[in-house]
Parts: sequence; C-alpha cells; structure tokens
Amino acid sequence: MIPIEKLSLTAAAALLSCTMAQAQAQAQAQATDADPYLWLEEVSSERALDWVKQWNSLTTSQLDGLPGIQQTTNAIREVVDSRERIPFVEKQGKYLYNFWKDAEHPRGVLRRTTLERYGTDAPQWDVVLDLDRLARDEKENWVWHGMECLKPHAERCLFSLTRGGGDAHVVREFDTSSLQFVPQGFYLPEAKSDVNWVSRDRLLVATDFGPGSLTSSGYPRIVKEWKRGTPLQSAKLAFEGKLADISVSGYSDHYPGYNREFVLRYTSFFTNELYFRHAGKLVKLDKPNSATAFTFQDQLLIRLRGDWNVGNRQYQQGSLLSIDFAGFMAGKRNFSVLYEPDATRSLQSVATTRNAIVLTELVNVRSQVQELRMQKGKWERRTVPTPAFASVSISSLDYLDSDQYFMVQTDFLTPTTLHLGQVGSDQRRQLKSQPAFFDASGLKVEQHFASAKDGTRIPYFVVMREDLKYDGSNPTLLYGYGGFEISMKPSYNATVGRAWLEEGGVYVLSNIRGGGEFGPRWHEAALREKRQVSYDDFIAVAEDLIARKVTSPQHLGIMGGSLGGMLVSVAALQRPELFNAVVSQVPLADMKRYHRMLAGASWIDEYGDPDRPEEWDYISHYSPYHLLDKNRSYPPIFFTSSTRDDRVHPAHARKMVARMKEQGHHVLYWENMDGGHGGAVNGEQQARLYGMVYSFLWDRLK
Repeated sequence: MIPIEKLSLTAAAALLSCTMAQAQAQAQAQATDADPYLWLEEVSSERALDWVKQWNSLTTSQLDGLPGIQQTTNAIREVVDSRERIPFVEKQGKYLYNFWKDAEHPRGVLRRTTLERYGTDAPQWDVVLDLDRLARDEKENWVWHGMECLKPHAERCLFSLTRGGGDAHVVREFDTSSLQFVPQGFYLPEAKSDVNWVSRDRLLVATDFGPGSLTSSGYPRIVKEWKRGTPLQSAKLAFEGKLADISVSGYSDHYPGYNREFVLRYTSFFTNELYFRHAGKLVKLDKPNSATAFTFQDQLLIRLRGDWNVGNRQYQQGSLLSIDFAGFMAGKRNFSVLYEPDATRSLQSVATTRNAIVLTELVNVRSQVQELRMQKGKWERRTVPTPAFASVSISSLDYLDSDQYFMVQTDFLTPTTLHLGQVGSDQRRQLKSQPAFFDASGLKVEQHFASAKDGTRIPYFVVMREDLKYDGSNPTLLYGYGGFEISMKPSYNATVGRAWLEEGGVYVLSNIRGGGEFGPRWHEAALREKRQVSYDDFIAVAEDLIARKVTSPQHLGIMGGSLGGMLVSVAALQRPELFNAVVSQVPLADMKRYHRMLAGASWIDEYGDPDRPEEWDYISHYSPYHLLDKNRSYPPIFFTSSTRDDRVHPAHARKMVARMKEQGHHVLYWENMDGGHGGAVNGEQQARLYGMVYSFLWDRLK
C-alpha cells in the first residue's frame, strides 16, 4: 500500500475514510452476521472452489441422466453457433463493424465490411482482430468487452478485453488502418474503467488511479485528461467525486463546430450531475438530479424521471424536453416538450441522426416510433409505421453525418429482422433476417392482465399452442425481472423456442412493477420499501394463469436472472405452493450483505440500505437467504452462477445453496468458471448451461 503521506491530501483523506469504513463494516459484519457460510464469499479460495466443483459434479450427475438432455443441448448449440444469425453492426468511420462468435471462433472475431457489401446475401468481411488467436498468442483468457473509436473517421479505437468475462477490463489502443495494436499507444491495466476520446491525442479517463480513487461501489471517482506520450500518473485532474458516489466519467459529444466536453457524476444509481467542461473550467448544468441530459446539435435534451417545476411551468415525469444549449447555459428555460407520457404510454429510447431525433415508445408494452425534426424553429413530428406486436429498437447509422438509422423488429414468433430506415420516409430496406430457428406453426401470442393486490392491471404475454386445452395440465414457464426501470418486451428467443415452445411448453413474460414498461412511475412503485409490490405482481400473474387453467402449480415453473433471480427465489419462498420448479440465475440472495460485495453498494437506491435498522426491517422480508425456513417445503430450485461474475457476487447463489442443503431442501447448483454476469463466454458453455436448465424444467413440469 502507498503510504498516506505520499498521496494528495484529498486522496489521503479518501483512503483513510475508505479504510475506516471498511473496518467498521467488517466489525459490524462480525458482530451482526451469524453466518457460517461467509467463507463462500472468498471467490477463488481453494476451499470455496473445491465446494463449487463438488456441487458442479453432483448437479451434472443428476441432470445428465435426464431423457433428452443431450438432444436439447445440441439443439441450443446449433442456434448459438449458427452462421445464419444476424450479424449486428455499428458504423465507425467508413466501415460497419461486427463481433462474431461461432463454432470456429468460440471467443469471437472482430470484423468489418462496407454498407454496400453488408446489404448483400453473403457480404465479404475483413478480419480486424481474431480473439481466439490473440488469447493463444498471449496466453490470456481474453473475452471481448467492446470498442470506443475516435470520431468521425475511426482511424484509432480503444479495445476493451476482459479476463474470463468480468466487468473489469484492459484497454488497448488499436490502429484500424494497419490492423495492429499501437506500439506505446494508450493502455490501461485491468479495471472498471470508462475512457473516451476528446481528440486523437487526448482522452478523458476514469479508472483505478490507485488507493482512494474508487467509490465504495468499486467504480472510478476521478476523471483525468490524459495526453498522448505522457504517463498516466501525470494526467491532469479534470474532476474528483466522492467516495459515496457510484461513478464518474468524462466524454466529448464530437458534434462539428461544438465538440463539447462533459463530466458525468452519478451520485446514486438514479441521480446524476452533469458538468460542462470549457476552457479548463466546470459548470454544473441546472437540471434535476434525477433527470438525464445530453446534446443534439445545438440543442440540450433533458429526460425527466420526476416532475419539474421551472420557468413558471410544471413538466411531467417521463417527459423529454429540448432547449438551445447556449440559451440554457445563459439562463433561458423556454423548453419545447418533445414527449409527454400518459397512463398507457412511456418513452423507451431516444436515438439521434444528423438532423432528427427518433423516439421509441411503448403503448401497453407495444412499440411505436416517432421522428422529430426542427423545421423553421419548430419541431415537426411524424409517426413511423411498425408491426402491431413487434418490439422495435432504433440506432443511428452515423449521428454525425447521416439521417439513416437501423430498425430492429422482433416478436415471440417471427424471426428478427434488421432494416435500414431513412428519416422522412416510410420505405425501409430489409438488410438482414434471422432464420426460423424453431417451428412456430400452430403457436399464438396473447396479452392478458392480472389484477394486483391494489387493483393495478399487470400485463403479461402468453406464447402457447393455438389448440391449447385449458385444463391446468400445460407445462408453463413464467419469466420476470421487475427492477431498475428495465422493460421486458417481446422478442424472438431461439433457445426458448427450441427447448420449450417446440416441445409443447407455454411461455409467459410478465411486465411487473419495478420495470420500465410504463415509465418511471412503474419503476418507482416497487422501489426500496415497496419492493414487495413486484413480488406480489409476479405472484398475481401466476395465480391468474392458474385461475384461467392455463396451468396448475404442479406444472408451473419460474425463471429469472440477476434481480430476476432474486424475484423467483422470493416468490418460491413466499408462495411455494404455487410452483413446482425454479431456475434462479446469477441472483442476489443475501440482502444483509449485498452492498459489501462487488458492485452491490451501487444498488442501494433500488433496494435500500441494510445497515439502517429501519430499512433492514423491510429488506429482510425479501432477502431470500433470510427467508429460508427449515420447517417449510419448497419447490426444487436450480441456482446458476459464474466464478468470474464481478457484478453480482457468486456467493449469493453459493450461500443459498449451502443453507438450503443444510435445511434439507431440494436444490441444485451449477457455477461456470468463466462468463462474467452473463454466465457463459462461448457457445459450448451457453448450450451446456441451458441444456441443463430446460431438462430440469421438463423433468419437473411435464
């Protein structure tokens, strides 16, 4: 450790504060947690990994004997390794880039082509980086993490690579002309970094600069301006956040003639401060901390998560506002309202082209698209026709110099298609279409509404046979999430299709509160002390399926991941009589200690602070690890996790399994030794995982 006297006063104070906070937390943990399984939080200790290996062996020995598991695994492997999947692209400079995995490239290959070639049936691709070869040559377990390219020509890019698939990554500069890593180029060692180009020779970097430079959530709290040819240690301080922040970052918007620099400080998961960086000075934008703000040409766009009273007017929660950036910085507040929600409509996403803003909204969880253009000082709006049941997502081809955009259309039964749209035109060119990976003939989709405890209508989608018999005998899989304002929308899932629907199963997607299907209000209805609302909604959907005789408890299974993994665990522990199988993937479980593990502290706004007695009082009612009761009977639960997950600690699932086993409950566990929060890094691992999952479900529910 660096001696405190060698640090800056600010860094030293932060380090001292961090050290004291850690000591207090450890002392409190020892005093309050009578937990015999704390040792499972030691991710890679020999004892913990031996325990994992024993459970992996036990689980595979039980599941590998199930009928059809190899057939299911092979069917899924065909999908994930198929060369017929849509190669989604992003435009950087004059090329379209795609990262591709298949049986020949299990780690993946970064490749590129032109827009003209991409539109053909068999485009020619040029290999930019072969990750399998790089991993072999460098003897590293490299997993692709993304790229950030210098606009507008993308002659240089920053490639992010992780070891084993975690969130922490290495950043290396790459020359897209020579297709080589730049000797003595920009390089950052492994960390949860956020780095963005300002110019060819300048970056804004937020990373681990040493002791005291990270927030209590494990993300950077310091942004520096780093110039080419200088050591990272000498980079100039641009901004310094606080230990209690979630994270900070810096970026440039790159609009020609503006090229404005900003620093973004997340004070909590749902609140932020945005600073305009000009001539070495920072000016904080006068907006609600719950709102997000970004630029478009000469405009500032502000997206509200709460009501805002400003300029003698109240703007509604969930609205999108626009104003001239220079005028706003000069004190003007004459906003234009670009979007305003209602009881059935919410704004889902905002994309920008060179001259337009493209909005995607949900109307009762069905996508609609609008284009907005400034004409003679006023915003003009047009609705873009879209299919009735499809989920639609929009991304710009190149927001700096093109009014074209990509439109992805997907639903439960129709293979996903990729179109190229043009602002102002209803004509779209279909570029790519996913093949039909499963037989959807004889299947139908319906939307229903369950009645929640408080009378709220909770929508859910059901995918089933057209000739379904409503006799309660149908194997049914109910999926849910319900958090962080994330919407669950219809999509073409070939794994679900092959492993579940083709075999006669019913698939249900719930739109419970906590998600974003109806905007911020839908999310806030299940925050913190109101979290039970999302569990009650999920249970209401299950009860509605049973009441309509789509299924019955004997044939009803539930599945979810991450927060959704906690959702299905809680539902099973609170109402075990409703379900006969549970799959909980990379879940949270120990809500007494979640904020002390990895990125957990960043989620206090969502769940609450268990160190506050009044908050632990309600958190304890939805902490799966603390809900377990040896005197109750629970449906079998299959937990999955990943050793390399550096977002949700694998100890959540590990400790649940250990305690359930101790209490004599039926439990299975599989932990992938790679994979990060996604649980798998290649097709073989993904097929193996889901082959076990669906074989377990069929064994329990058919």
